[in-house]
Amino acid sequence: MSRQNYIFTSESVSEGHPDKVCDQISDAVLDAFLSEEPEARVACETFATTNRVVIGGEVGLSDKARLAEYMNRIEDIARACIKDIGYEQDKFHHATCEITNLLHEQSAHIAQGVDASDDKDEGAGDQGIMFGYATTETENLMPAPIQYAHAILRRLADVRKSGQEPLLRPDAKSQVSLRYENGVPVEVTSIVLSTQHADDRQGSDEIRAIVEPYIREVLPADWLTEATEWWVNPTGTFVIGGPDGDAGLTGRKIIVDTYGGAAPHGGGAFSGKDPTKVDRSAAYAARYLAKNVVAAGLAARCTIQLSYAIGVSKPLSIYADLHGTGNIEASAIEAAIPRVMDLTPRGIRTHLHLNRPIYQRTAAYGHFGRRPDADGGFSWENTDLAERLIKELR
Repeated sequence: MSRQNYIFTSESVSEGHPDKVCDQISDAVLDAFLSEEPEARVACETFATTNRVVIGGEVGLSDKARLAEYMNRIEDIARACIKDIGYEQDKFHHATCEITNLLHEQSAHIAQGVDASDDKDEGAGDQGIMFGYATTETENLMPAPIQYAHAILRRLADVRKSGQEPLLRPDAKSQVSLRYENGVPVEVTSIVLSTQHADDRQGSDEIRAIVEPYIREVLPADWLTEATEWWVNPTGTFVIGGPDGDAGLTGRKIIVDTYGGAAPHGGGAFSGKDPTKVDRSAAYAARYLAKNVVAAGLAARCTIQLSYAIGVSKPLSIYADLHGTGNIEASAIEAAIPRVMDLTPRGIRTHLHLNRPIYQRTAAYGHFGRRPDADGGFSWENTDLAERLIKELR
């Protein structure tokens, strides 16, 4: 039987965190190629350090001339991304940092395993395992610690960018520890927030005075008590931040991207990968399936695992864990899933409308637990499969 009384912690990082800068550039490149061609192939990695950004990986368009044209746009895409995040500091500025583009055409050996042909279905872009998770502990069916860790940083980014808090800067990290009682979050035991700021004369107390009202806006009021520990900029000064303070790399914040450690992660990063890569698309499908199982009232918690082999279209396995909260056997869920959704790479992309330029927005503050957008962004957060699952299981 799972524990019911415990403290659990998750962390998030802001859009200005060095790794998240890289994730956003990689996904901005992906969006640019998908805008040109919905079937574009992209596997883009970004590295950032003091006054320098390096972009590499593989891309592919059916029109080779257009591919060359898009290669020439990469620097402008990266600069626009850095500008939107808000970096204008001496040693990392959107207008002056050096950008090196090392992208090249996709490997023909990878393409031959992925592309569909007259005698075979399109295969998965790689082997691997992917997980999805959902829980009733929050309204959007996400674990509460990661949901609120994200929400704190999004709120601080909003007031920074609006000019309401001009002394805040882009780089920040949050950490929320929640006490669970009978399996339900009831209290914040500690909050950790480190945020870059403008003036090296500002200490922890001054920064707490700025950020605390916004943190209290975000968190349920009855979760904050006299016993809640606050650790705001615990080392003191945090003026040197972003890639100037610490190097960044695409794909290093995969637990931040998913469930904050409350559920497994298959190991593959998401950002910079087009949706033929099941690291990304099948993880979205697994979240969609787990969320719909919970939304259908079939369980209070659900984990779904999918597995794939490169060049093979159908998943090799489907696994469900209802964590002892289900009103139906997990094996029945496993049997029903392929009847309600085509889990081939093309089936996932079609069902969730993934061949769209919707990815840059996912690269900070989590890929899951977000409100679906009118243009198809975060389509995997819809619960439109719940009724079909119920009917299939009757």
